[in-house]
Amino acid sequence: MTPTDPAAPGTAGTAGGSAWVITGPTSGIGHRTALELAKHGTVVLVGRSPAKLAAVEAEIREAGGSAVSVTGDLADIPSARRAAREVAALGLPIGGVLNNAGIMSMKPFSSPQGFDGTYATDHLGPFAFTEALLPQLADGTHVVFIVSAVEDPERVPAVRAGFRGSRFISVEASSRGEWLTDGGSRLPGADAYATSKQGNLATALAFAREYPRLRFSAIEPGVNPGSNLSRDASPALLRLSKMLAPALTLLPHFTTPKRAGRVIAGILTGAGATGTYYDENARPMRGSHQVMDPAFQDDYVRQTRELLATVPDAA
Repeated sequence: MTPTDPAAPGTAGTAGGSAWVITGPTSGIGHRTALELAKHGTVVLVGRSPAKLAAVEAEIREAGGSAVSVTGDLADIPSARRAAREVAALGLPIGGVLNNAGIMSMKPFSSPQGFDGTYATDHLGPFAFTEALLPQLADGTHVVFIVSAVEDPERVPAVRAGFRGSRFISVEASSRGEWLTDGGSRLPGADAYATSKQGNLATALAFAREYPRLRFSAIEPGVNPGSNLSRDASPALLRLSKMLAPALTLLPHFTTPKRAGRVIAGILTGAGATGTYYDENARPMRGSHQVMDPAFQDDYVRQTRELLATVPDAA
């Protein structure tokens, strides 16, 4: 049975329009994807730093493209909702939305609402941003979530890297920074990141069924040593990662921000089927047994909505 679609068509134009919304566009994969999207039309850049957004906007314009910036912090739920309203108020014909912003913090921190910082940045904020924007999206608009295969405890490369899959208990527990401890990872921040990314994937797959007038996809962008995913890693570790990046990209599942940006932009602007989960080479893949269960997906979305309903918009 097809669920009722409460997100009625808005006035943002047609899915064939030429505006592409991207969160987290100022570094790494997001930056390279924003530059690629500029080849397809106006890019709406959503991020925390006005100065960094302005720099990317200028870079796109210098290359002959068009861009506009909207400031918003996805770790802050009212800010995420406000950013969505500002994007809608631009009145641009939105062809696609890319939920790219994310972080793997090696040290626990709290969001402005007191939620676990990684979980708020990676799952709660993107969820709130997307739901606030949905009513303004025209039929056929493509919404994509950047996810990670580390949510799958049976993903061999992730296990070898020290991940142990999602450690999900409940959305409320995750918002407090509580994860299943039995068999968890010893890598700082790994359980929070894997659990948060599972939330992204569950959301994309659930929304694909809940909103049939739109298209939803998820992308595993591959291992990107040159990205700035872990902002609090030591400078020495970041330098070493970037030095080794060219050699590492010869290994399976490894890639570069530039290559990932091309793949992601191609999927976002392409005509793929809704509910597809893509790997780093734009091939369909499957997630963990847990996240591929529609009942789990729907319950994850329900729990997320219940938690976010407790967060009022800022005055």
